Amino acid sequence: MASLYFCSECNNLLYPKGDSSRQQLAYACRICPHEEVVENKCVYKNDLLTVTKEQPGVTNDLGTDPTLAHSNISCPQCGNEDAVFYQDQSKRKETRMILFYVCVKCNFTFLDPALPPESRIEI
Repeated sequence: MASLYFCSECNNLLYPKGDSSRQQLAYACRICPHEEVVENKCVYKNDLLTVTKEQPGVTNDLGTDPTLAHSNISCPQCGNEDAVFYQDQSKRKETRMILFYVCVKCNFTFLDPALPPESRIEI
């Protein structure tokens, strides 16, 4: 795991620097001549495939939120015909848009029942 290193002399940030003569990775200060050789060879880690599950988040009192759009979709728990909906907040490119519905009457969170079963997620 890459982490930040600070100069022990002037407390400024140390930057990665390759020492080609010794074939080592070092962190050097840009203000003073301080330099540290490190064992950890990781300078930057870009995790491209973080697997996260779409989750509805906190859904308390969403039925009374005037900024959310309403739909006349039927609640699978109580049968009420009024629900608010909002979009999944995970910003991953490889997933489709997921709408979460919250019943105004019983506060039950559900997905669109018209979705095919293989494309549904567990809430």
